Amino acid sequence: MLLLALDTATPAVTVALHDGTDVIASSSQVDARRHGELLLPAIDRVLAEAGLKLDAVTGIVVGTGPGPYTGLRVGLMTADTFGLALGVPVHGVCTLDGLAYAADIANAPFVVATDARRKEVYWATYADSRTRLTDPAVDRPADIAERVAGLPAVGAGALLYPDTFPKAHEPEHVSAAALAALAAERLAAGEELPAPRPLYLRRPDAQVPKNYKVVTPK
Repeated sequence: MLLLALDTATPAVTVALHDGTDVIASSSQVDARRHGELLLPAIDRVLAEAGLKLDAVTGIVVGTGPGPYTGLRVGLMTADTFGLALGVPVHGVCTLDGLAYAADIANAPFVVATDARRKEVYWATYADSRTRLTDPAVDRPADIAERVAGLPAVGAGALLYPDTFPKAHEPEHVSAAALAALAAERLAAGEELPAPRPLYLRRPDAQVPKNYKVVTPK
């Protein structure tokens, strides 16, 4: 097994290789505006670090969000393209699940929350680092304060709103290393991972105006 994992659902552009036992190379850069520019060089970098070629990869793992439309689709489209070119399966993993796995919180339950912008968070609750209790959702922190009161929390969204998440701590962003390790663990247990379908949860920020003027040549 050689899994290439990547995620662009948060400001982190993160890539890792996992050989079925351990992460053998990884890269993470935080830049919310350069997902498309940074992702392919990061993939080249981890392959070079591991001394491997792309054709050695036996499976792709990609974070499915939730996340902003523009950033999230960069990773998903890249994963689908590589999967088709290499003829290998592409597995989806919820980005929040990767954060929960990396947090490895002993005192469950807990919350994972990422920054959804617009003064909102993407969030879900977990029984432990491997078991999600609720579907991913997007809400204003104040609207879920009672539901998450007293729970430990991880992620950039939790760190950004300490009034709602007073017990927040790192990791701030997901790592592809955690996604790869979680996927490898589930595959080894015989689980079928979901298809790489995006969890947008809301419409994209950029939309066509409702009453735009059509200009046609005379």
